[in-house]
Amino acid sequence: MSKVKKTKSIIQFIVLLSIGVLFIWLSVRAITDDQKEKIIDAFKQADYFWIVVSLLISWFSHFLRAYRWNYLLKPTGHKINLVNANCYVMIGYLANYGIPRMGEVSRCTLAPKYDNTPFEVAFGTVITERIIDFILFLVIFALTLLIQFNELSFLVNKYIFDPLMNWLSRLTESPTQLIIFGVILIGAFVAFFLLRKKFSSLLKGKLGTIIKGMGQGLSSIAKTDKPFQFIFLSLSIWACYFYSLYVCFFALEGTSRLGQSECLTLLLFGTFGVIFAPGGLGAYPAIISWILFNTYGVDEISSFALPWLAWTSQFALILVLGLISLVILPLYNRNKNVVSSTIKK
Repeated sequence: MSKVKKTKSIIQFIVLLSIGVLFIWLSVRAITDDQKEKIIDAFKQADYFWIVVSLLISWFSHFLRAYRWNYLLKPTGHKINLVNANCYVMIGYLANYGIPRMGEVSRCTLAPKYDNTPFEVAFGTVITERIIDFILFLVIFALTLLIQFNELSFLVNKYIFDPLMNWLSRLTESPTQLIIFGVILIGAFVAFFLLRKKFSSLLKGKLGTIIKGMGQGLSSIAKTDKPFQFIFLSLSIWACYFYSLYVCFFALEGTSRLGQSECLTLLLFGTFGVIFAPGGLGAYPAIISWILFNTYGVDEISSFALPWLAWTSQFALILVLGLISLVILPLYNRNKNVVSSTIKK
């Protein structure tokens, strides 16, 4: 990694970590002493059987991701030992809690060392995985809009359109503010007109890259020997994500009434939380808590406790399995005969 890229990664990590810490501070700041005691009691009284079930489902999703990897590698003439693949995936997840997207790099860096799979080949397949995950995420987004349309439209109206209309109403009552807003708006149009060609080329380039990448990702599925099995595994991974969160509902009395449609919404917006901060630190619990309380009427204590139970348990799972993988990997590969670099034909 070059010095510039390393500095950029460090800055990105600091910014995203700061966002996560900010979300934690905002979440905790509003809690009264009485609520803190009730939240502690909620953690004590939680049914941790369902948390264990959630962790088992999550572990299975990680296993499926490692198992699916070879479906993409096979057309390139390479294969990764399944034990190694699981270790790579867990180490990658652990690395993502430090620097976002570093997991993909660390995962592909280990592949040449223990399985003779070139970094470029491994990284290409991982990028394809991310493209496929993004496509499935769009599917979840569409399903959520379809199933939870009334709830989501209520949120949009309450927290976006209604405040916007109120702001515009107040703006028309103040001539000074209206003039300032008009000047800013006209300036924005002028700037866009003068720089429209540059914006167009930048947008076209990025949009074209995204579309091309999605096309390459989909075409790589067709190159696999068993495309339908690959698709089934991909759907199974996201099903595991879904049910690992869903079973957590039963750990608390206040969320046990929630169903699968509510879980679909939480999965969607929780994914955004993971993007905002390393591993979803602070952001994931804050977003889930807000939706539970404001959309589904879950009591304040359970709304706060559930996402922290889910996030903390998942972090503990990644931490433990990631550290175990770091220990197991060199021990398991001390005999290089276990390593397979190409597929037997």
